[in-house]
Amino acid sequence: MSEKIHKSPAANPWLRHVAVRRCVETISCGGVIAYPTEAVWGLGCDPENALAVEQLLALKGRSVDKGLIMVAANIEQLAPYLTDISAAQRQSLEASWPGPNTWLVADNGRVPAWIRGRHDSVALRVSSHPLVVALCQRFGGPIVSTSANPQGKPSARSALQVRRYFAGYLDGIAPGCVGGAKTASTIRELASGRIIRAGG
Repeated sequence: MSEKIHKSPAANPWLRHVAVRRCVETISCGGVIAYPTEAVWGLGCDPENALAVEQLLALKGRSVDKGLIMVAANIEQLAPYLTDISAAQRQSLEASWPGPNTWLVADNGRVPAWIRGRHDSVALRVSSHPLVVALCQRFGGPIVSTSANPQGKPSARSALQVRRYFAGYLDGIAPGCVGGAKTASTIRELASGRIIRAGG
């Protein structure tokens, strides 16, 4: 079963869900949660909270140098990181969002080092998954998005698999299920349009 995509935010039932509010409270307090995305389950936290990101990376066994994706409910939530892009580049973003398209945008000095990693760009995406949209809307900004799996293991595609991977170590698990995408998002460089990773 996959999650139905709601075009209108007002029609998104997850905005009123008690479990979503609890997950947002957890993120706001520095916790790490798991949540379903378009293709796989993800791990998320407040991207501005260095300790939360450190905890998330430790759960995955992932190096901070690799960088992390930030996912948002809409392009306005990503505005602080888009101040240096051209009108044509903004049009490219707007044409591809919401959806499974992650863009590498040159760092304008606003991106935390623990999100950027060793790179001079940041990975940004606007989600079409109603649960993710609700999380970001209630949180009031983007959250971290990285696949819910220890390094080297397959990405979790169910809450059960998430629990098997991280039993007792997560601060919360969101309700819902993954969307209909078969693969992770496509990753492109905004400056060149070059595809770094082909996906769903």
